[in-house]
Amino acid sequence: MSASTTTDHVASWYAASAHESPHRPALQAHIDCDVCVVGAGFTGISAALHLAEQGYRVVVLEAARVGFGASGRNGGQIVNSYSRDMDVIEAKYGGTTARALGDMAFEGNRIIRERIARYGIECDLREGNLFAACNVRQFEGLKEHKALWERYGHQQLELLDDTETRRETGSDRYTGALLDHSGGHLHPLNLVLGQAAALEGLGGQIFEHSPVERIDYDTPCVHTAQGQVRATRVVLAGNAYMTGLLPSLENKSMPASTQIITTAPLTDEQRRQLLPNDRAVEDCNYLLDYYRLTADGRLLYGGGVSYGGQDPRSIEAAIRPKLEKTFPWLKGVAVEYAWSGTFLLTLNRLPQFGRINEGVYYAQGYSGHGVTCSHLAGRLVAEVIHGESGRFDAFAGLKHQVFPGGRALSVPLTTLGAWYYQLRDRLGW
Repeated sequence: MSASTTTDHVASWYAASAHESPHRPALQAHIDCDVCVVGAGFTGISAALHLAEQGYRVVVLEAARVGFGASGRNGGQIVNSYSRDMDVIEAKYGGTTARALGDMAFEGNRIIRERIARYGIECDLREGNLFAACNVRQFEGLKEHKALWERYGHQQLELLDDTETRRETGSDRYTGALLDHSGGHLHPLNLVLGQAAALEGLGGQIFEHSPVERIDYDTPCVHTAQGQVRATRVVLAGNAYMTGLLPSLENKSMPASTQIITTAPLTDEQRRQLLPNDRAVEDCNYLLDYYRLTADGRLLYGGGVSYGGQDPRSIEAAIRPKLEKTFPWLKGVAVEYAWSGTFLLTLNRLPQFGRINEGVYYAQGYSGHGVTCSHLAGRLVAEVIHGESGRFDAFAGLKHQVFPGGRALSVPLTTLGAWYYQLRDRLGW
C-alpha cells in the first residue's frame, strides 16, 4: 500500500471538527495474528471490528492515518443500495444474483446504525436523504426507482412533488424528489474513528504510517519497511489508495475524485430556508451534486467527478458555481474549507470482492456508494473468514471487465463519456 505525499488527514472540515484520536505508532516488530487487514478505512475497520467481536486476533496496517482516504473525506450521506441499481443487476446477471444482492442492498445502512448504538459513537447522525429530480424525465425515473426498491422489500420511501421538494431543499431547481426515510447523513471521519476505538477496546491493534511493501501470499505474511505480520488470513482493504498489491485488478478499476466545499456557519434563518428538516440531498444527474448541513450549521456541498483522481486547479472555483446555481440567494457566501477525496470506480459500477487464494481476500470499488457498501463488505469478509461464504460469493461471482484501453486510456475515454452524459443532464434527456 503506497504512502501518500502526506500522512496526516487533509485540511477538511471533517479533520478540523474530528474527535481527538491517538497518533498510533508505525509497525516496528514481527507479529503473529489471526487476521491482518491492510487499510484503516470503512472496509478495513468494519471487517476488523466484526472479526474482533468473534474473538479473532486482528492487526490493521494503515499507510497514513485511520480514515485518511475516502472514508474520512466523503459527503457523509447514508445512501442505500449500490452504484448500479437492482434493475441493471437483474438484466445483466439474472434473477438469482439480483435476489442475493437485493437481500443485502439495504444492510449497510443498518450496520452503521448498529455500530453507532452499540459503541456510543458520536458522529452527528441525522435521518433522511432526498434524491432530487432536475426534470420531468428524472422524476418519472424516481417513480420507477421507488417501485423497484419496494419490490426488494424497502418500504420507507415517499415521493414528493415540486412544492414539497422546494420546502425540503429551499431550492427552485427540482421538479420532485424521493425521500428515503431510512437514509441520512453523518460525520464520516468520526464514524470510522469511533469504530477504530471500539476495535482497540476489543484487543485489536492498529498501526499507522505503515505502508505495506509486499505480501507473501502462499503462507500469508505482510511486510512493511520496519516489520511484518504473519497471519492465517489477510484482508486487502485499501481501495483507491492501494497500489501494487492487486495487479490483476488494476486495469479493471480506476481512481476518481470528487470535490467538496464547506461554507462558514450560516444563520438560523438561512438554515431554516435551506434544509429545514436537516435531510441530505443528492440530485439525479449523471454527474451529480450532493449537499447537507453540518452539525455546526455550515452547508457542505460537493459535486462532479475527476477521472484519474486529479484535482481541479481550484476546488472552490469548481464547486461554488454549482452551489450558487442551486441556491442563488447564497451567492458570495464565505467558503472556509475545500478538499477532495479519491474513490475507486469499476466499469460496471459494482464492487469487486474476491480471493487471491484461501488465505487472502479483498473488497473494493464501491464506485461512489462506499459509506454503506463498505460496511456491508466488512461484514461479508468477516463471514467468509468465519467459514460462511455464501453472501461474499454472491459478489465474488460478478464478472469485472477491463476499462477500454486499460489505465493508460481509461481516463480520456471515461471523461469523453462523462461529457456526453453531462450534455444529457443539461438537455434533460
